Amino acid sequence: MELRINRRALVGLGLAAAVAASSLAVLRTDSGIASSHREAPMTAGLPQIDNTDVYAFVSPDKPDTVTLLANWNGFQEPNGGPNFYPWDTRARYNVKIDNDGDAKTDITYQWTFRDEDKRGNDTFLYNNGPVTSLNDPNLLYRQRYTLKRITPNGTRTLVSDGIAAPSNVGPASMPDYGTLRAQSIKSLPNGGKTFAGQSDEAFFLDLRVFDLLYGGNLSEVGQDTTRGYNVNTIGLQVPAADLALKGDAKRNPVIGICSTTDKFNGSRYVQVSRLCNPLVNEVVAPAGLKDAYNALDPSKDADVAPLVKRVTDPEVARLLEAIYGIKAPATPRADLVEIFLTGIAKQNGPIKADLNSQVLNKDAGKLRPSEMLRLNMSIPPSKDPNRLGVLAGDLQGFPNGRRLGDDVVDIELQAVAGAALTGKLVPGLTDKVDTNDKPFGQSFPYIPLPSNVAVNQR
Repeated sequence: MELRINRRALVGLGLAAAVAASSLAVLRTDSGIASSHREAPMTAGLPQIDNTDVYAFVSPDKPDTVTLLANWNGFQEPNGGPNFYPWDTRARYNVKIDNDGDAKTDITYQWTFRDEDKRGNDTFLYNNGPVTSLNDPNLLYRQRYTLKRITPNGTRTLVSDGIAAPSNVGPASMPDYGTLRAQSIKSLPNGGKTFAGQSDEAFFLDLRVFDLLYGGNLSEVGQDTTRGYNVNTIGLQVPAADLALKGDAKRNPVIGICSTTDKFNGSRYVQVSRLCNPLVNEVVAPAGLKDAYNALDPSKDADVAPLVKRVTDPEVARLLEAIYGIKAPATPRADLVEIFLTGIAKQNGPIKADLNSQVLNKDAGKLRPSEMLRLNMSIPPSKDPNRLGVLAGDLQGFPNGRRLGDDVVDIELQAVAGAALTGKLVPGLTDKVDTNDKPFGQSFPYIPLPSNVAVNQR
C-alpha cells in the first residue's frame, strides 16, 4: 500500500479536533490532574503521581499466579540527583481489580509511602558511601511503604514496613543494584510477592507519532524515545484465585485492571491519575477530556458520550486516512468497543476467540462497558510470544492483558486501521521499535533494572 500525505486534509482535521477539544472543556474537574506519559494538561508538573503504564499477565514461570506491574513518574534521567525520584508521601498508589464485569472495583491493592531521611541539614548527599544493602547506614534517604488489600468485606494489611528500592545513583554508590532490588521484594501472607522501586522504562516506542504521525511520511520511525530512561514501579504477584470472582479462576477467569493515584488535597484524597489500557488517554481522549478522564471511575465511562464516541469513531483512524491514504473502517467501530470497553468474546467479536470479555465469567452479572485492561487468567503463557499479541494469533498477548514485550503501539495502530476487522495487517504501519533495549527478567518482577548511565551517553 502506498503511504502518502494530504496536508490540506490534515490541517482540516486539526481544526476540527481543536473545536472538539474546546467543546469538551466543560468536562474538566477540579480533582482531575493527569496520567500516562505526560499527555494530559495538568500533570506535567506533578510527575510523582503520574501513571505511565500498566502490565498484567499470567506469570511465565508461575502460571498459577498473575503479575501486575504499574509505573509512575516517567522519563527519569538516571543522573537526576541530588533528590532523584521519591514516591509521593501524600498520595495513595492503587491497582484496582473488577472481577464481575460491572466496572466497579472489587479489589484494591493500595501502597502508601513514608520517608526515612537521615540527611539532616549537613549534607546534600543521597548516600555517603557505597550502599550494599537496603539497611546500609550509607543510604541516607530511604522510603518505607504499607500495602493494603481492600475489598467490600474489609481491609487487610499485607505489608506494614516494606522498603522501596532506591533510585540507582551510580556504580560507585550502588555497585550491585541487583542485590538491592532482590532485597526489596517482599513475600505476602498468601504466597504472593510485592516490590516497589525504580526500574528501566520498559515501554518501547517512537513518540514522534505526535509530529504529524511520524513526520507525515513515516520517515520519523525507529527511534526508541524512552531508551535509557527510568520509571518508578510497583509490582505484585498473587495467585489467580486471589483475583477471581468467588476465588474460582477456572469458572471466572477474566478480570479488569486499572491503576490510579489518589492525592491528598488538604482535607481528603481525590483520584488524580488513571491508567488502564495503554495510550487511551494519550491518543483516544481529546485534550478537553483528558483531565476529566483521570478523575473518572471506570463505572462512569459508559455515561461519558464523548469518550465512547472517540472509541467508536477514533480520530487516529481519520488521521491515518488523511495523511497516508489508509481508508478508515466504517463507523461505529464495534471492534474497538470490544478491545477497549467490553473485552473480546467469540459470540460478539471479529477476533474469533473466547478471550477476555467478562461475560465469560460464569458467576458474573450484566456487563457494563468500561475502559479497562482485561486479562483472561486461564490462557497459559505462550511458548513463543509474538510481539503483536492477539492480532498475530498469540492469545496471551495484548489486548488480553499486557506483557512487557507486547508492542502496543504497533498493535493499536493496526487495530485502529482495521486489522481486527479484516484479519490482515496494514503493510508498513509501524513505528519500527519492536523490542525493549534491555532484556526482561525471567522471574518476578521481570522488568529490567534501572539504568545509571545518562540518556545522552547511551
